Amino acid sequence: MKETLINSLPYIQIGLSVLLVISILLQHSESGVSGSFGGSDNFSSSFHTRRGFEKFLFRASIVIVTLFAASALAALWLKLKG
Repeated sequence: MKETLINSLPYIQIGLSVLLVISILLQHSESGVSGSFGGSDNFSSSFHTRRGFEKFLFRASIVIVTLFAASALAALWLKLKG
């Protein structure tokens, strides 16, 4: 079982990294470059509440990052242990 896990972890990490890139690229940024340098007239325009699909995508990307980090730590642990 340990051998199967060691062999499958790189494929799991590749899949998670692809999902992570897709989830980050799908997130929409309202402010852009001009908002970060003060180009916006409205001070509160950079703050907004995530709703619907945007909220789901944000939380899904957090879960994917956590799974990716856990799989990387598991691969490191298995490599050091065995």
